[in-house]
Amino acid sequence: MTPVVRRVSAWNVANALTVVRLVLIPIFVIFVVASEMTDSTLRIAAAVTFGIASVTDFADGWIARRWQLVTSFGKVADPIADKALTGTALVLLSIYDALPWWVTVVILIREIGITLLRFWVLRYEVMAASRGGKVKTALQILAITWYLWPFPPALAAVGYWIMGAAVIVTLVTGVDYVISVVRMRRAAMASVRESGAPRA
Repeated sequence: MTPVVRRVSAWNVANALTVVRLVLIPIFVIFVVASEMTDSTLRIAAAVTFGIASVTDFADGWIARRWQLVTSFGKVADPIADKALTGTALVLLSIYDALPWWVTVVILIREIGITLLRFWVLRYEVMAASRGGKVKTALQILAITWYLWPFPPALAAVGYWIMGAAVIVTLVTGVDYVISVVRMRRAAMASVRESGAPRA
């Protein structure tokens, strides 16, 4: 008996949350640019918008896995929306001299590189976020939100330590992902050789 393949519509809650995150990015940009990182009210609005968008990042993946709503659109759009949100925030913080450019560059290179690796291995399997990856994301979100919120100088300084931890975990998990991809690729090629099938 041929097994029934369950088709999942791209029109689902998980993908809707991903789209919401993409829509919130330009709104977030407007708040940051309008505030010029000097207007407290607009900085709070930017931080709240960023926080809401970040929550959708955690929610859409959980919903997709919990209710088996994983789609091709979600596989591509989710990481793009995630990196677009974080990358935009980091670039804006650097533009307004709130964050050193080297931090932004290091994180962006890691994030873009890992995203490209994820797309490269999609033919074999979806690389789920590791525990380290989840910690990395949480630290980045917390650090960016801390930088956006108009804390008094004494509290604002805590953001440097949070961002420092985020950078370290970002680099360590990046190396771990690369190792995982290499192992996955080797396993896939070994399977191809054993089956005698042509290489992809």
